[in-house]
Amino acid sequence: MPNYHRVWVPGSTCFFTLVLRNRSRTLLTDHVDSLRLAFLQALSQRPCEVIAAVVLPDHLHCIWRLPIDDPDNAVRWRHIKALFSRSLPLNDERVSASRYRKRERGVWQRRFWERQLRDERDLAAHVDYIHMNPVKRGLVARPSDWPHSSIHRFIRRGELSPDWACAPVALDRGGE
Repeated sequence: MPNYHRVWVPGSTCFFTLVLRNRSRTLLTDHVDSLRLAFLQALSQRPCEVIAAVVLPDHLHCIWRLPIDDPDNAVRWRHIKALFSRSLPLNDERVSASRYRKRERGVWQRRFWERQLRDERDLAAHVDYIHMNPVKRGLVARPSDWPHSSIHRFIRRGELSPDWACAPVALDRGGE
């Protein structure tokens, strides 16, 4: 079994990707209120700053700034994943023997992807990536059209305009 090591850097800013086990499911957007509640509950016990986030049907991206005194992001994610999984109906879910022994549901891929961000430029690039992801996935034409994105917070604070990253509309010259 591989031995995964996570880097714990107090106060670091990290980009995360978490993916459903079955990429054809739409559990995250179908049950977005349950996911939101799982975040609130988990992060109320182990706070961190959520800088940006987007929830898509089969995966999510987040950027967190971890506190100086508690850099354990894996515990936070484990708690969020468990709370969300427990909130879902069982339906037709298949659970392997290995997952059953570990009392895991078959909702999430076991691991998650993380990357420590180097500087403000790296942070800005990843925030843009998060906000553009629904467009990249073909879910909406404009980033602000996707309801499950922190772009709306950025727009409310005046950091982005509602038409951010939208291509300008070509004027019809009427055959000139």
